[in-house]
Amino acid sequence: MQRETYTIDAASKPLGRLATEIAVLLRGKYKTDFAPHKDEGAFVVINNASKIKITGRKLKQKTYYHHTGYPKGFRQINLADLQDKKPKEPLRRAVMGMLPKNKLREQMIKRLTINL
Repeated sequence: MQRETYTIDAASKPLGRLATEIAVLLRGKYKTDFAPHKDEGAFVVINNASKIKITGRKLKQKTYYHHTGYPKGFRQINLADLQDKKPKEPLRRAVMGMLPKNKLREQMIKRLTINL
């Protein structure tokens, strides 16, 4: 199987709309012979991820959560702080949330390359 490579310029594109476009390409839903159990998506390269557009009050209000696994290990960070620390992470997390929650998700996300 030959996988295509798509290059997308993320400058001034909204985060969610870009993430849906990427998820469709990674999953292979644009193909005529798409089947949900097959992993036939493309490679996706994102350029200018640090120039992505965040609309509304999301920079201060959107919060990401995780737990370390230790007692009192609940951590949270808002979008503005996460973008300062790891500029690629908000886009990667948005795409991860749009991929299927099964064994194929890890294989799909490996084909995503994000460049600043």
